[in-house]
Amino acid sequence: MPANRARVRLGFAGFWDSFDPADNYFTRLLARRYDVEVCERPDYLIHSCIGRGRHDHRRHDCVRIFYTGENVPADWRSTDWAFTFEHDPHPRHFRLPHWPFYVDPRALVKPADVDPDRIVAAKTRFCGFVVSNPLCRVRNEFFRRLSRYKPVDSGGRVLNTLGHRVADKRAFLEECRFTIAFENESHPGYTTEKIAEPMLVNSIPIYWGDPLIGRDFDSRSFISAHDCGSRATSRMLDELVERVVAVDRDPALLASMLATPWLRGNRIPRCVDEEAVLEQFTRVFETPVEPVSRRRGPGRALGLDRVPDAIGSLRRRVRRKVRQWTSNA
Repeated sequence: MPANRARVRLGFAGFWDSFDPADNYFTRLLARRYDVEVCERPDYLIHSCIGRGRHDHRRHDCVRIFYTGENVPADWRSTDWAFTFEHDPHPRHFRLPHWPFYVDPRALVKPADVDPDRIVAAKTRFCGFVVSNPLCRVRNEFFRRLSRYKPVDSGGRVLNTLGHRVADKRAFLEECRFTIAFENESHPGYTTEKIAEPMLVNSIPIYWGDPLIGRDFDSRSFISAHDCGSRATSRMLDELVERVVAVDRDPALLASMLATPWLRGNRIPRCVDEEAVLEQFTRVFETPVEPVSRRRGPGRALGLDRVPDAIGSLRRRVRRKVRQWTSNA
């Protein structure tokens, strides 16, 4: 390790239960340029918005860096920098969707010698569906409608048709010509691993979620609900089924989609390019800012800076409850 590498004292708060503070996307990336020390009293805190620890960042009197893989925007009253899925022009924001946590973007760059016929010949299932969250009505309804054309193999907790949950999601999807790749919600920029994982195993995604998905991925390589003409949900789902049927019945069209690059221009988007992300972290570490945690004023003294966070949390809980009630209706 070079002796002249700068040391970065880093902390984490508010992440999911399986998140390892010592070994994760951020520590591995930053270790390419910095001597990273993960500690309890950091100079820089990367905080998220998951579970009971989602408010723990308020205990840290240091520079705060917000990251989220959920459909939650940055609260600039409680953080200094942000990496989110949003197309946010804020000068201290960087768009970083969640899917690189699961799929190496370099693996989605297609080689020139793709053999669509060989790929199709290896597929033994029509369409796969692996979902654990039951609250997305649009996704559940599309599964039912597409299943009227041909049986869709569901290997997850939701609407399971196999009688068991698949042990290896990617190996299962590799057997499928298509994959229902709907996000939990639809919002501009909100892109998770749901579209990237089937691409990794040459299963054509049937996608709904980010209406701007074509900015990062080549829409000719998958079937997007956002390319449908109708905005009405029921008609959109019917049109989406029709498009899947058309591709499934046309070997030439299926081969053409499989030969098309997954990524727009067959290039890694800047938002997930590791060098670009690393450059943004260098900007964070080298730009002097007065941490929001140290700013004083009547609003902070009265605790008013916590109001937007509380309102956002309440809004998300209400939204989840509404989805749950309507999905059970």
